[in-house]
Amino acid sequence: MARNRFEGPLEQAGPCLWRIPQSYRAEMRVDGLVFASAELIQSVREDQALEQVVNVATLPGIQKASLAMPDIHWGYGFCIGGVAATDPADGGVISPGGVGYDINCGVRLLRSKIAYSEVKGTIKRLIDELFRHVPTGVGQGGRFILEEAEIKQVLLDGPAHFVARGIGTPADLIATEAGGCLEGADPSRVSARALLRGRDQCGTLGSGNHFLEVQVVDRVHDRVAAQAMGLEEGMLTVLIHSGSRGLGYQVCDDYLAAFEGAPERYGFKLPDRQLACAPVSSPEGQAYLAAMRAAANYAWANRHLLAHLARGVFAGVFERSWEELGLDLVYDVAHNIAKIEDHTVSAGISRPVCVHRKGATRAFPAGHPEVPAAYATIGQPVIIPGSMGTASWVLAGEPGSMQHSFGTTCHGAGRRMSRTAAVKHAGSRRIDQELEKLGIFARARGAKGLAEEQPDAYKDVDMVVDVVERAGISRKVARLRPVGVIKG
Repeated sequence: MARNRFEGPLEQAGPCLWRIPQSYRAEMRVDGLVFASAELIQSVREDQALEQVVNVATLPGIQKASLAMPDIHWGYGFCIGGVAATDPADGGVISPGGVGYDINCGVRLLRSKIAYSEVKGTIKRLIDELFRHVPTGVGQGGRFILEEAEIKQVLLDGPAHFVARGIGTPADLIATEAGGCLEGADPSRVSARALLRGRDQCGTLGSGNHFLEVQVVDRVHDRVAAQAMGLEEGMLTVLIHSGSRGLGYQVCDDYLAAFEGAPERYGFKLPDRQLACAPVSSPEGQAYLAAMRAAANYAWANRHLLAHLARGVFAGVFERSWEELGLDLVYDVAHNIAKIEDHTVSAGISRPVCVHRKGATRAFPAGHPEVPAAYATIGQPVIIPGSMGTASWVLAGEPGSMQHSFGTTCHGAGRRMSRTAAVKHAGSRRIDQELEKLGIFARARGAKGLAEEQPDAYKDVDMVVDVVERAGISRKVARLRPVGVIKG
């Protein structure tokens, strides 16, 4: 796994934009473009993530540019923070590496009417109860056991399956990207092994960088947008970060194997076998797209059930219903997904392209038909988790995202240390005690998980958010400060 410094050409193309010219390598079909500040780009150079941006620029059918967000870091095939749109009508491919192993890893934000100042003394108990009732950790099963027929229905319908059973409300679906359901999902394209892995993991948090965090609205930047989202300074929020768990991982693994040999069959070469891909219109491409959509629907259902569990804990601790506490959904967004969307690719012509977002967030502007009515005049809510010791952000999509990034912005702070390096950096320190001194109660299955996710392991989320705002692809609405977190 190479981590060498990128020594290729990198030209400044704007205040927060850097170009790797197509001329850098003969097989590049488009430029590479990276959104970053002058300060952030220095750290970006330190591993091979930029070389991955170059590799993606060689994919058949890629349009405009191979893009990367300011939270860019090394990933599987595509960098984390990578964005690429391919045109199926021009031989465009779909790549599991451009989605990632955790299909539809994403975040869901709940607001509340609870003033932090009034419940500050209860936060420790609240976090303990959340840790007790929300399944966390590697391989952890949950209370929702789905037999084969039901899990296939979840793969088709997403969280709507549970809303129909009285778990959550129709308003939760409206405030979820794509309504929590991608059309064209096909459970028959999901292997028996993947179904088995997903049987008891819907409604579980998982491990790694996944979390459930209780936060307080630290400050509001855009009062009109914040009001539309129901966010007020001093009020508690809940941020849930999880994905499709073992089911999605297995789907990715299955189709990476299925795509072996596809480049040779379809007459193109790849610079990295981790970019395994096939034309979107091919049988292999269509099969993966149908399975990926099914896994994405499962992930939305997973976060929906996690929110249901959190609402139950809040109701028990504060002895009021979740409705009285105002624990409504602000929005739920995907971070790892490929979607067929209409975008302008050249000469003012709009056509369907396959947009890969790998550690990147959709950020449609005001007036876009896929933005819910409640946000039609402000733009789609964009939720950017930082580190558990700093802050997260709520942004709104801006028109520049449609012009420059296929309706996309960053997805988080972005790692600056590998997990191995973070554990080494932590040494024998007690990360939970360090966080408690900051007023943040942290609970995890083991010390290693907290060490891997310590604040030092991540870039400065405020700097990352500054870049996407200056670039005109999303704007700041509110900053959220953590007061408690549970992790696997």
